[in-house]
Amino acid sequence: MDGGEKVLKYKYPIEYELTPTEIETETNWVTLKLKNTGNETLKDLDVQLHSADTYNLTVYGTWWEGAGQHIRDLGPNKENDVVFRVNAIGSADVYATVKGRKDGENFWWESSFTRIHVSDEKAYLDRLVVLSNPYTTIGKTISAEATVKGLRKNGGLKLEFWVESPSGKNEKQATIDLKDLPVGEEARYTAEFTPKETGRYAVYAYLYDGWRRLDHKMDYIYAQKQ
Repeated sequence: MDGGEKVLKYKYPIEYELTPTEIETETNWVTLKLKNTGNETLKDLDVQLHSADTYNLTVYGTWWEGAGQHIRDLGPNKENDVVFRVNAIGSADVYATVKGRKDGENFWWESSFTRIHVSDEKAYLDRLVVLSNPYTTIGKTISAEATVKGLRKNGGLKLEFWVESPSGKNEKQATIDLKDLPVGEEARYTAEFTPKETGRYAVYAYLYDGWRRLDHKMDYIYAQKQ
């Protein structure tokens, strides 16, 4: 395992990197590297790492329970590392937050998502899109498209599409048994549904390996009267 691709990201005033981005199942340690690229010293920083999918990956804390999440100050061009303990049964997106003070005032900073892959997974859902404008009309059939990428020799994978209506009812739209996906290549799958109510619809795609959920994505569409 090579730890995954290292990606240096930036959102003013912090440059950041999370490593490794490829891990084994169960307990792992990941390091969040922070660099202050601004002109002001950042003070009293509370640094947290959050999982966007707590079923697949849970963040428990830092390398020393109760410590490591607080950075007293981070001057211009200074760097600091925070090490977190995570437990994984599957891949998930994570993001970091920093709460502190800058130039005498409180500030809040939040990173974009970083994907952490579990090394033995066969495939993942790269994206889900509703093939329509953000708004559609009642009675018009529309399609949702999920893109699955193969990671390792696979077979026995299943893809499900579900739609939640504005009234809160969830209905399965399609179940697709996936054939072998070439390693490193993508395949696209679609399902259709017809809105019957006005309001927001949530569209879900779930990727399974047997009973085990590997991944899921969500998108929205808004239906209105003609």
